[in-house]
Amino acid sequence: MPDTDDILLSMKDLCIEGRTDEEWLDIVKGVDLELRKGEVLGLIGESGAGKSTIGLAAMGFARDGCRISGGEITFDGIDMRKAGEATKRRLRGRRIAYVAQSAAASFNPAHKLIDQYSEGPVKHGVMSRDEAESDATDLYRRMQLPDPDSIGFRFPHQVSGGQLQRAMTAMAMACRPDLIIFDEPTTALDVTTQIEVLAAIRDIVEQFDTAALYITHDLAVVAQMADRIKVLLKGEEVEESDTRSMLANPTQDYTKSLWAVRTHARLEQPPVGEGRPVLSIRNVTAGYGSVDVLKDVSFDIHPRRTVAVVGESGSGKSTTARVITGLLPPRRGEVLFNGEALPPDFRRRSRDQLRQAQMIYQMADTALNPKLKIRELVGRPAQMYLGLRGKALEERIRELLSLIEMDPDDYIDRLPSELSGGQKQRIGIARALAAEPQFIICDEVTSALDQLVAEGILKLLDRLQGEFDLAFMFITHDLATVKAIADEVVVMKDGVVVEKGPKSEMFQPPHDPYTELLLSSVPEMDPDWLTGLLKARATAADG
Repeated sequence: MPDTDDILLSMKDLCIEGRTDEEWLDIVKGVDLELRKGEVLGLIGESGAGKSTIGLAAMGFARDGCRISGGEITFDGIDMRKAGEATKRRLRGRRIAYVAQSAAASFNPAHKLIDQYSEGPVKHGVMSRDEAESDATDLYRRMQLPDPDSIGFRFPHQVSGGQLQRAMTAMAMACRPDLIIFDEPTTALDVTTQIEVLAAIRDIVEQFDTAALYITHDLAVVAQMADRIKVLLKGEEVEESDTRSMLANPTQDYTKSLWAVRTHARLEQPPVGEGRPVLSIRNVTAGYGSVDVLKDVSFDIHPRRTVAVVGESGSGKSTTARVITGLLPPRRGEVLFNGEALPPDFRRRSRDQLRQAQMIYQMADTALNPKLKIRELVGRPAQMYLGLRGKALEERIRELLSLIEMDPDDYIDRLPSELSGGQKQRIGIARALAAEPQFIICDEVTSALDQLVAEGILKLLDRLQGEFDLAFMFITHDLATVKAIADEVVVMKDGVVVEKGPKSEMFQPPHDPYTELLLSSVPEMDPDWLTGLLKARATAADG
């Protein structure tokens, strides 16, 4: 805990409302918060708890369709509700900074990293352009970015997701703010990249004695970052305590339920016999331009089995999915479906071949057409692949909504904007099922969801697999998800399969060194875990 008792940020009885078509509804309901200089407060809770809304309110800001309707927000003696826009603009970026969940969506793709870094300190009069560029290089080095002298002269698309997330954290530090709001900064990162980003964030906060609100639904992550934890549910505070006390002895039933998630575990399946795989990838090499991204990749997926494909960013997981679906024809090798070779280009595949392999996407927000109602989103595959019309189509849509545990009368005529993140993902599942496939690719389908919602999605997929004899390929960087749902595991690195086998064997030593690195990088519910891991790796490197 920080030595000083000076309160930097105070919220008292904070109330925030959101606008519907007909009325204003409460989003945040009388929350109190105090944050001292140099302290990190973790805000946790499931989707809709109000975490991000509270974080933005610390900047005196409310999203479109929202308003701060009551309470007090005081930053270093400044009343943020009464302050004018000019005052708030001077504070934002200069004394209060924000690090968003998706760095890729936050950077301007048309400008180099160093230009975007320099804009804030130059406009706020903190330093000259030359000083800003020199400072950027120094912070890139502190954030352990590769080639710190030159990486700033790249465009956002020319660096990895983890590097971009660290560059955004450096950019937030450009004016040496007193407060940073971290809004799920590692959610979309693989475990090895996440470790690098967490270590960099923690070091930079400690070096500059910066206060932080750390918003996350990942309890193991918040255990590494926060001095105190505040638990939220539907816009209300459940409980708050220092991190060690909260982890050791949560007092409220809801908090205990958060601690107990990921209890779902798929029953151990009997060994695969001599039966024919639903899908076989045979010696596939594929890439973009002259670069091979996949190199001689082979594995099988059998009926009623889930194969988890894991690896860090750039390992080739999503490229494998593109080859399977015919979006990226391989240079060499082939994809077999029920023993027959699929045409490498989806445009040459029959309608039935297209129907048999469906996909559920990571970001349901962008995967669903926002202008179409649920009946259209779910009904189109049934109409296109199965020829259903009229009453038969209506009955099928309702049946699919019931299968995903969403009341058809309540949801069939809603738009995606009227659904939660978990509900949108369920609609993505229903849309895939509408084609009546044998095989479904699940591409990071739980990575953007809080742990309670993700648990429900995993249970739903497990149940549907049993009911419809589905085969799943589950692309993920979350090894807790692998343990929950996989029968077999394929580990990829740099486009190569480094290890594969039944889940029960893959989580038992000895491992390939890369698999061992992945397993050791999964955060644990221990506040000392990250410190211990970094020390152990530093010792190993020195030795």
